[in-house]
Amino acid sequence: MAICEHLSKADDPAAKTPEGCEECLAEGGRWVHLRRCLECGHVGCCDSSPAKHATGHFHQTGHPVMQSYERGESWRWCFVDSQMG
Repeated sequence: MAICEHLSKADDPAAKTPEGCEECLAEGGRWVHLRRCLECGHVGCCDSSPAKHATGHFHQTGHPVMQSYERGESWRWCFVDSQMG
């Protein structure tokens, strides 16, 4: 399967909050794993986390691609095409 257009054009912005999920840090929440938006650098928590801020960020902004922000992981996910890269 060919890689989707969103994954092939994804950028590599610096993390806005490298210490953790932006919303959880502001709200005193907790996360399981972190994801970084490859359009703006937003760091949000994964869907296994109570608040699912990474997916929420996609729904609010339409930014299509996020990448695992966990040490040793480099996989990326396109929300629009439901494709991993």
